[in-house]
Amino acid sequence: MKLTNLLSLVAILAVATSCDYQKNNTIKQKDVRKGDEYVYGVHPDSAAAQSKLKYDAKPELEVKANAIREKLFKGKAINQGN
Repeated sequence: MKLTNLLSLVAILAVATSCDYQKNNTIKQKDVRKGDEYVYGVHPDSAAAQSKLKYDAKPELEVKANAIREKLFKGKAINQGN
């Protein structure tokens, strides 16, 4: 019983020490746009300027997207997020 508890504790410690927030979600190369407000915004928690752009709707693209959905998901329920 004590060996099981010890192994459980070691396993929990191993998992806890292997966790590191955003450790694997990085890339090791120079960021050429570092500090660019258009890409990253004025603050790390703010929205980027490029995400504030609005585009005019093009109904012909919606028809094309629905045709592609029909071809890919024929006979299946489609959730389009509407």
